[in-house]
Amino acid sequence: MVTSPLSADEVERYARHIVLREVGGPGQQALKRARVLVVGAGGLGSPLLLYLAAAGVGALGILDDDTVALSNLQRQVLHATADVGRAKTASAAAAIARLNPHVAVTANAVRLTPANARDLVRGWDVVADGSDNFTTRYAVSDACCLEQRPLVTAALGAFDATITTLRPFETGPDGEPNPTYRCLFPEPPPPGAVPSCAEAGVLGALAGVAGSLMALEVIRAVVGFGTPLVGRLLMIDSRAMRFETLSYRWDPDNPLTGRAVTAPGGGPA
Repeated sequence: MVTSPLSADEVERYARHIVLREVGGPGQQALKRARVLVVGAGGLGSPLLLYLAAAGVGALGILDDDTVALSNLQRQVLHATADVGRAKTASAAAAIARLNPHVAVTANAVRLTPANARDLVRGWDVVADGSDNFTTRYAVSDACCLEQRPLVTAALGAFDATITTLRPFETGPDGEPNPTYRCLFPEPPPPGAVPSCAEAGVLGALAGVAGSLMALEVIRAVVGFGTPLVGRLLMIDSRAMRFETLSYRWDPDNPLTGRAVTAPGGGPA
């Protein structure tokens, strides 16, 4: 894909990126070329979308079938009081346009499911999942594995959060395949085992921390600096203000890239 040179406005807008040795002009051009799909425009998706737009990601896709509720505004900083009742995709697109007119937004007010996931992630360079349910997390991670799309995925608890990056279509330095989401979490928990946000609550500022870290991980993937969270689960405990990292590996019995899978596209989609 050919990208036009940065305009004078863009050079000024991204000046603090361009002076960074790890980003520079080439890195900013890579961000301008990038196509990033964000699943969910809620607590995680709000800071994620804002920082990706501010960073100059050229094309952002937004998937969310929900509308803005007053109870969202404690953490979903992408939306405002006047947006209550509005589709989150429409509210998000308007906020991004106000922030950075150089970003092209594709808003899709649909729910990602196992049936449509592969079609929805296809055509994007990087996918970031900020959804709030296990059905979507497994569907998007399976689809990204099968479509060979890097995935940054995070989850929020009441006072804790986790983030990791998945590139299971590549191998690690040891020659072993990178792990899938199912290598980390083989099966979803039983229905009702994990209380919803409405039931358990969530610390609003924690969503900002985790969503911003997701944006950082996406930006690093696009520009190509640093060590991604592949095979590493970053765990945030906001009560103790503690960050820990858990390493995990490829499971040869996983249904997507395990030894029993003999054909491309095998396993659940």
